[in-house]
Amino acid sequence: MQAEEIPRALPVWQPPKQKPQRLWLALLLFAVTFFTCLAAGRQFALSFANGHAASIDEFLVSLKLLYKDPTALGPGLSFAVTLMGILLAHELGHYFACRYHGIRATYPYFIPAPTLIGTFGAFILMRSPIRSRRALFDVGASGPLVGFLVAIPLLFYGVAHSYVVPGLASQHGEWIFGVPLALRFVERMVFPGTDPGTVLLHPVARAAWVGLLATSLNLLPAGQLDGGHILRSLSTRLHKWIGLAVPLVLIALGFANRSAKVWLLWAGILLALRFLRIPPVYDERPLDPVRMVLAAAALVVMILCFMPVPLWEP
Repeated sequence: MQAEEIPRALPVWQPPKQKPQRLWLALLLFAVTFFTCLAAGRQFALSFANGHAASIDEFLVSLKLLYKDPTALGPGLSFAVTLMGILLAHELGHYFACRYHGIRATYPYFIPAPTLIGTFGAFILMRSPIRSRRALFDVGASGPLVGFLVAIPLLFYGVAHSYVVPGLASQHGEWIFGVPLALRFVERMVFPGTDPGTVLLHPVARAAWVGLLATSLNLLPAGQLDGGHILRSLSTRLHKWIGLAVPLVLIALGFANRSAKVWLLWAGILLALRFLRIPPVYDERPLDPVRMVLAAAALVVMILCFMPVPLWEP
């Protein structure tokens, strides 16, 4: 007679362990990005003090100071603090929206870059899926709307401390920056009747300009950009077709103007994102009236911030 086998106890299910937050990495990237923004801000500050537009030669000098004499980057402080503050506000908007909806997310990670503006922006990584349309909207809209609300008063302050330089746009070999509608409105209030191309922006206003550019890029209604999240929370069908139309429009802009070739790169990125799997949303409850109003506000913000040609050389 065989002994009766005792059934083994089933293991207790435990949720997967949350990956540790790399605060040290976020702080390191923040510090490095701050220095590259200081280098970018120095050349804007010197150009502003000398009454001429931003120069690539002065920018290259600023980059060399990163390792030769970082203390000489002090003039770039107002630009760096303003830009980092706008980008941080944007990412914290996303971060706290994730916390509100129980979505695990990393700390904001900044991307340092030896470019004319000192950075490629910042981002957070979401470690758990977004399960409702309302959460999808909140996560997508919170960043650009908060960043825009921070950028606008700084833009007013910077434009108020700017001044007019006749013939600024025709200076040989200098960069020319696009003028979004938000900046055009502020300049008309501060300098009524003045050609926007003759207003030499204070470094704080130039940093706010970068913030507006970042906001417009994030609000493009395609892929898994912030604008794509907002659009998908409204309609998955619209997200599919508008998300395909946006890269085609960007390609047209890129070929229409030789100074807008950057849109070809963005179009390629958005087309590549279409091959990534988008996690399904299980809670299909439609957006409430307040969120619908905020969705319309996000569209207005994108229009106010977008520039067909952000930067070119004459």
